[in-house]
Amino acid sequence: MSLAAIAAVALAGFAAGAINAIVGSGSLITFPTLLAVGFPPVVANVSNTLGIFVGTVGSVFGYRRELAGQRARILQLLVPALGGGTLGAALLLVLPQRAFKAVVPVLIAVAVVLVVVQPWLTRHLGPHFTGPLAQRVLLPVAVFLTAIYGGYFGAAQGVILMGIFLVLIDDSVQRLNGLKNVCASVTNLVAAVYFVLFARIAWEPALVIAVSSLAGSQLGSVLGRRLPPNLVRVVIVVAGVAGLVKVLA
Repeated sequence: MSLAAIAAVALAGFAAGAINAIVGSGSLITFPTLLAVGFPPVVANVSNTLGIFVGTVGSVFGYRRELAGQRARILQLLVPALGGGTLGAALLLVLPQRAFKAVVPVLIAVAVVLVVVQPWLTRHLGPHFTGPLAQRVLLPVAVFLTAIYGGYFGAAQGVILMGIFLVLIDDSVQRLNGLKNVCASVTNLVAAVYFVLFARIAWEPALVIAVSSLAGSQLGSVLGRRLPPNLVRVVIVVAGVAGLVKVLA
């Protein structure tokens, strides 16, 4: 890559790391940037996933205080996140990209709607969504399906997870954001390992994104923690709408 391309990828990685820590959808910045500097779509997607994984780990560290007391949830969702991420990564290498093109906008749109209507749902239907059955069945299944998408493409994965968590888990937005970072990082980890073993990776941009997104994640963790809950919702919705416009373009 030229110096200008490295600078563009580094800037995109920093912004993506910050955005992922707050809400997710940072790949909507890095993936198009890799395409713009000349990498083929699948190579760009694979390399981006490997680099962004480092940033998501940084987000987990940045939100470590909010993860206190959530060990049981994390353990419950670990297997669905791992399994879904592995399946999604495998699908990327065996299916044409048009296979998921029709599904991705629907997932993002549903997530945005969930974030918007969550207060109403919690008020009127809360016991049905946050009861034992939902926690044991709906939550792991929803995380598994989201992880498939995350392993396959990943952009706006955080938006989808937050939409699910806000409806199915009765907890603060910031604590759920910390849980979202864990699930996203696990999905990205298993997808990254799969790609290292079986896919062609452009290591130079992957390493640039890894370093820059890690730095950005620390800034995002500080900023995200200071945002009021309603403002976090607004950020999630804006990111989701931006992601929807991007995938439909």
